Amino acid sequence: MSSQHTPRKPGEPPQSPPSTQGGGDGLQAGLKNRHLSMIAIGGVIGAGLFIGSKAGIADAGPGILLSYALAGLLVVLVMRMLGEMAAAHPTSGSFSTYADRALGRWAGFTIGWLYWFFWSVVLAVEATAAAEILEGWLPTVPQWGWALLVMVVLTGTNLISVGSYGEFEFWFAGIKVVAIIAFIAVGVIAFAGLPPADHFAGAENLTGHGGFLPHGPGAILSGMLLVVFSFMGSEIVTLAAAESPNPVNAVRKAVNSVIWRIGLFYIGSIFVIVSLLPWDSKAIAADGPYVAVLDALDIPYAGTVMDVVVLTAVLSCLNSGLYTASRMAYSLGERKDAPASFGRTNSRGVPTAAILASVAFGFVAVFFNYIAKDTVFEFLLNSSGAVALFVWLVICASQLRMRRRIERETPERLTVRMWLYPYLTWATIGLIVFVIGYMFTDDDGRTQMVLSLAVAAVVLVASLVTDRVRQRPTPQAEAPGTSPAGSAAADAAGEAPAAARVPKPTAEADSEAGSEAQADATGTTR
Repeated sequence: MSSQHTPRKPGEPPQSPPSTQGGGDGLQAGLKNRHLSMIAIGGVIGAGLFIGSKAGIADAGPGILLSYALAGLLVVLVMRMLGEMAAAHPTSGSFSTYADRALGRWAGFTIGWLYWFFWSVVLAVEATAAAEILEGWLPTVPQWGWALLVMVVLTGTNLISVGSYGEFEFWFAGIKVVAIIAFIAVGVIAFAGLPPADHFAGAENLTGHGGFLPHGPGAILSGMLLVVFSFMGSEIVTLAAAESPNPVNAVRKAVNSVIWRIGLFYIGSIFVIVSLLPWDSKAIAADGPYVAVLDALDIPYAGTVMDVVVLTAVLSCLNSGLYTASRMAYSLGERKDAPASFGRTNSRGVPTAAILASVAFGFVAVFFNYIAKDTVFEFLLNSSGAVALFVWLVICASQLRMRRRIERETPERLTVRMWLYPYLTWATIGLIVFVIGYMFTDDDGRTQMVLSLAVAAVVLVASLVTDRVRQRPTPQAEAPGTSPAGSAAADAAGEAPAAARVPKPTAEADSEAGSEAQADATGTTR
């Protein structure tokens, strides 16, 4: 059974269906437009916004707004570049596949496995966070029991079908979106001095208590280090689009809307917080910024309401993390950069082995969180901490090369274009390199960067060794009753050797349909 595809309109570039390589029917177009829309919107609202913003506000004061704006600008530019490539060639491997084609197999292998590692660790973090909230509500169940329960339930939904993942994420993301919009609406009313507030807030909390930058301009960059990783997840929609009926339109909409999504949900909600409460308020440090604001406005059951919202955000991140890790593992398996079983799907288009492998690593990480939190688990956290910056840097480098290739071979596919190419791409690379360098001046950032670079080096060496082994010539075993002459006769009859019959990645095959010779020149055929 093949994936259903929306008929192409005149002038619209051809779309690459979900790949059918593997042991089953291949990934299928099981995500609806409403699923993708909510995945795109909810992808930028992680638990880090509700939980991690407290540390950013304490570190930078009201200037945290500039930290979020700077980090948001970086994400907007990177997403524009990724959107350009994803709209031209939708694929479940997203930036890992593009790095493979643009920079070399080592790049696709390395960044793909690092990204899988990042999200597998996130599974443990989010499962533990959910368990802490649930244990507070029902302490008779131990925390490890809750962590096990949420992992099993969300693993089950991902194993059923991609549609079940999309449905769960639609409602999880919907609750997050409604909660943030309601929070901002209440905050704006209070800022204007309308009930339940008793006076117009004005700029007193933005400029008082030490000023807008109480810790100096350098705190903007320090705050950026704390908040930049909360934006990780914006790219999920480019992976999910490959399992939709109309991936090009889905990517285009997601990329075009990323500016207002970051502006509204992040900068808008943080502005409400630092406007209504002093940045050094003890309530922010004790209860978290969102609960502190709602308590200050005498909103009943503020803590319980935010616990529900945070739990939803955590489950959403856990659900998406499992989906994302499994699809990256599937893509790696499909490209022979992971066990072949990862690249196979069942009859429902679900990469079962990739999902189970991802959740197994998550379970191991949860286990270490309970028995070796300050050693093994802390290492896992720090060694995956800078992966977001590595991913964004690879996206930029890939776009520099892919753009020329697409313009030369399939210019009609450039339905999304990076602004001011290549100058803005180089400027974005410069900003990312600057942030990486600045991390070495920060104690926590230095630890994360050193350990992340160490893990990246190990994965890179593994990719080079794997590639060397793969290129080593192996003698072909002859079946009884066959001979080289017989093999040559089979080739002459039109039957290609087995190696030549391995299917190419879908997007590449689609491109070759129009220009086979040009695709060969790209060096992507293996």
